[in-house]
Amino acid sequence: MKKIIHKSNTRGHANHGWLNSYHTFSFANYYDPQRMNFGVLRVLNDDTVAPGMGFGKHPHDNMEIISIPLSGDLEHEDSMGNKKVIKEGDIQSMTAGTGVVHSEYNRNKDKEVKFLQIWVMPKKRNVTPRYDQISLQLKDRKNKLQQIVSPDMDDEGVSINQDAWFNITEMDAKKSLTYQLHHAKNGLYAFVLAGDVTINGEKLNQRDGMGIREASEIAITADTNAKVLLMEVPMA
Repeated sequence: MKKIIHKSNTRGHANHGWLNSYHTFSFANYYDPQRMNFGVLRVLNDDTVAPGMGFGKHPHDNMEIISIPLSGDLEHEDSMGNKKVIKEGDIQSMTAGTGVVHSEYNRNKDKEVKFLQIWVMPKKRNVTPRYDQISLQLKDRKNKLQQIVSPDMDDEGVSINQDAWFNITEMDAKKSLTYQLHHAKNGLYAFVLAGDVTINGEKLNQRDGMGIREASEIAITADTNAKVLLMEVPMA
C-alpha cells in the first residue's frame, strides 16, 4: 500500500473577494508539479462564494465535473438548457464531452454558498455532453457509506463517464467503516469534510486529504463526529 497525505494548510489558496477557494491539486495560478492529480482525479476545489456572486458563463470540454454543495443554494445554468438549483444533499454531475458552456451562482443575497468542485478526467473523449442531478437523503449516510457517483446510470448516485465511485459518510465518534475498492488497480482519495478520523492508521483532520494506492480495502474510524468523502478512481 502506498499513501500520500495532503494536510489542509498545504493546499493552494486564492481569495478573489467574491470567491474564496482552496485547491488540493494544481489549479489556475496555483501550480505544484508534485500535486497535479491523483490518478484521473484532476481538481478538488473547496469553494466559498459570496452572496449573489458566482462564475459567469465559461466553457469546458472533455472533463467530468462534479459539484457537491455543503451549504447554501447554488444556481446552475448551461448550454444544454438546464437551469437548476442545488443545495446540501444534492449531487450534480456534468459530462463536458465535446463542449458545454455553463455558469454557477450563489442564488442567495444574504448568505454564502459552500461547495466542492471536482474534475475527473473522462474514460472516453468527445462524447455527447450530459447533465445529471439527484437529491439524496442525509440520513442514508449516517454511520454508513452513501454512494453519490458511479459509472452506471442504473446505480446509486449520479453517473459519470469514468470508472469512478464516490461515497460520503457522516460518522459518530468511535464508529468504524470499511470500504472495499471495486478494482485492484484503482486508488482511493479520502477528503475529510469535518472532524477527525483515522484512515488505514493515519490520523487526519478537517479538510485534510489522503490518497491510497495498491490497497483492496480502506478502514475508517471516526475519532470525533466526522464527515468524509471517498473518491475511488483509476490511477492510469
